Amino acid sequence: MVESEKKKKFEYEFGGPVGTTLNVVLLPVIVLCLAHWSDIGFVDLSFLEQFAQGDKPFWQKFLASPVFCPSCRREDDDGFHALYACTAIALGWFLFQVFLERFLPCELVEGAPIHGDAKNRLVYRINGHLAFWITLFVTQFGFPFWHEESQSVQFQSFPLEDWLYQFFAEFAFVTIILTTALSVYLYVDSFVGDKILAHGGNSGVPMYDFFMGRELNPRIGNFDWKEFCELRPGLIAWMLLNIAALRQQYNSLGYVTGSMLLVNIFQGSYVWDALYQERSILTTMDITTDGFGYMLAFGDMAWVPFTYSIQARYLVKNDPHLSYLALAGILGLHIVGYSIFRGANGQKDAFRRDPSNPKLSHLNFLQTKRGTKLLTSGWWGMARKINYTGDWIMGLTWCLVCGFDSIVPYFYAIYFAILLFHRSMRDDQLCQEKYGQDWDTYKKIVPYKFIPGVV
Repeated sequence: MVESEKKKKFEYEFGGPVGTTLNVVLLPVIVLCLAHWSDIGFVDLSFLEQFAQGDKPFWQKFLASPVFCPSCRREDDDGFHALYACTAIALGWFLFQVFLERFLPCELVEGAPIHGDAKNRLVYRINGHLAFWITLFVTQFGFPFWHEESQSVQFQSFPLEDWLYQFFAEFAFVTIILTTALSVYLYVDSFVGDKILAHGGNSGVPMYDFFMGRELNPRIGNFDWKEFCELRPGLIAWMLLNIAALRQQYNSLGYVTGSMLLVNIFQGSYVWDALYQERSILTTMDITTDGFGYMLAFGDMAWVPFTYSIQARYLVKNDPHLSYLALAGILGLHIVGYSIFRGANGQKDAFRRDPSNPKLSHLNFLQTKRGTKLLTSGWWGMARKINYTGDWIMGLTWCLVCGFDSIVPYFYAIYFAILLFHRSMRDDQLCQEKYGQDWDTYKKIVPYKFIPGVV
């Protein structure tokens, strides 16, 4: 009876067991479709016809699909050799980032209290910013190779365009497989020993918990899977995929267009900013609340690099050649978005770390019964999720540099609007449970969620 009541009280997200199962099946399909569409420049579903034709088993049709199983349809072994090579590179890339995280100088920073217990905090190694610059240096200037003529090790730029651009879909395919395998390991391992579980990933329904993440902070020793994967392998890979597209465009046209340059600057600075501000993610919902399962493992390392980079990939063959005036307007809009995003996040992070800082004395706040303080002025007096607004504006500019000939590069703006709206609802619900009546008071003081005076 008690167990039955517990199950009834559990509140599912993402459509419950059915919705999360559909997510596990459909999200990889979307990644692979976008890889194809960003290459050809438009939405094309003709490749699905082969699944409705003939009497071959589904698995044979799957292997013959150039979209769902890239390089698998080749009659010789070269296709599978390409997949093996991409798998080896992907694993090598992950291990290289682990090596940097383990051995570079770092700052040891305490995270937020686990499940509200101030005496229970994890310590994190913060050196992502240094890892970012070393990775950039190694891939651009310091990649080692054996020079036959001199019989010595020399250094050069890694041929990003020959691998990351030409085998974009193959890398997406193997990364999907590897992140799914990691998610299975994390789920199984969460039953071993006395683990701290995430409230939202402990429903007792296997597929739901597999998606949401059962264990809150899975670790091997002091290596934190979630914090590491949140920023390192996927985010930096996104930047390198963009650089590969830029190089490919230069090889094809003999020059780099304004749109390609801007999208690399916009997104490259976004990646840099995330790693420079690495310690600020320790208070985000991903780290403090969500478990580490398929949703974050796949999202961080497959979804982010291979869907966020489609604008650069699209521009290689479909550049709109925008005027300088149009590019200047997009740049101005991006600066507005970044100013809102960084200003709001910086203010919140500074206030959380030291509310008594004299530089923040002009800010008003609501003192809650829990003992914490909620900002009610400055950026956070304008709207409760003003940082989301700035984030979305930046994302929109990434799409605008691609012109208006295709909806494909606008996938990010559409998807991100849905994601931010859903995340704001999740956050509102969590804060309601956390603060009770104080949250109702806070919403009366700051009535708008995204745009002051509008919504």
